[in-house]
Amino acid sequence: MSTRRLYYTDASCLKFEATVASCQPLADADGTAPRFAVTLDQTAFYPTSGGQPFDTGRLGPAAVCDVRDDEDADAVLHVTDQPITAGTRVRGVIDEARRFDHRQQHTGQHILSAVFDARYGVRTESFHLGTESSSIDLARAVTPDELTGAVAEANRVVWDDRPVTVRFVEADEAARLPLRKAPARTGRLRLIEIADCDLSACGGTHVDRTGGVGIIAASHAERFRGGTRVTFLCGSRVLRQFALWRDALAATGRVLSVSPEELAPAIERLQHEQRQMQKQMRGLQEQLAVFEAEALAASAERAPGHAVVVRVMPGLDAVALKAQAAALVAREGLAAALFSSDTPALVVVARHPSVPVDAGAVVKALHAAFGGKGGGRPDLAQGGGLTAAPDALVAAARALLLG
Repeated sequence: MSTRRLYYTDASCLKFEATVASCQPLADADGTAPRFAVTLDQTAFYPTSGGQPFDTGRLGPAAVCDVRDDEDADAVLHVTDQPITAGTRVRGVIDEARRFDHRQQHTGQHILSAVFDARYGVRTESFHLGTESSSIDLARAVTPDELTGAVAEANRVVWDDRPVTVRFVEADEAARLPLRKAPARTGRLRLIEIADCDLSACGGTHVDRTGGVGIIAASHAERFRGGTRVTFLCGSRVLRQFALWRDALAATGRVLSVSPEELAPAIERLQHEQRQMQKQMRGLQEQLAVFEAEALAASAERAPGHAVVVRVMPGLDAVALKAQAAALVAREGLAAALFSSDTPALVVVARHPSVPVDAGAVVKALHAAFGGKGGGRPDLAQGGGLTAAPDALVAAARALLLG
């Protein structure tokens, strides 16, 4: 039984009466909670389709947690948390805030895509409406100036408060109309017209006038599959995002003791200072490693033909461990395995050219025993992700190096 779709002619319809045509348990229900697929003789619930997500709400006592389009049966499946007896008359109530948000975003997409097409000759390849933001994928890369110009023009359309109308035409009539994009469907088509802006075949929900979109803002643009993906927000989403950015800028400004306008240069100065400090710290670590190497070398264990140092080195990262190991094995006849003190642990294994030990093989054996990954050359190898107590790591490395 096909479903009469009330949202096609009235996107503002949030309450309706309908008769349950069928109710079947869903085999693909997630988790342990049972789910049921309910079909009605008519519905105002919008199913996921054309880049727009489904509506939520209630059907009588049942919560509607998903809505799907069964194109083969021309029916709308309402996924509910409890069964509803076939033949029952039910009242449907749609979540108003979610529906209006989707109407704002979808209409905003039509406007933005139409402006990019008319002003810059860039077609929209696809559209996605997410819970936090939406995006359009444009056929070519657009410049920052083009993006700014398109958003400005799109908002002029919004603020003109132009009518958004719905009409239905047959395919032969649609072929004679200046549609922005060739329709994917055949037969009778639903057209959305935004006065002096856009004419497109679309089954989604839209506001009645462009002023209902409120405002359109592009939050991000990036290269995507040879074109540009533009992430945008409309209406109340812009207000929420503005509040988040406002609070983040204010908090960052307080930490750095600068105004929002001075944040970028202040952060650049901090980054420069950090790089300089890191450079100085590396130099000091290398100098310190030379002095520490004297003490470590003096405590080395002797093996036939070479000496071994195996230690856990608190406070050293991978770079510092490598510098310390290099300082140690500059001495003839010395091999070393140094571990970080954190868990999972880092390891660096090194040896002087005169020592018959394969550092890469030692690291491979440690990872085989304690997890993680790494590798290297016979004279120098390193790894990370070792999940064992320090004593166990030291004992294993000693056994491998002493032979």
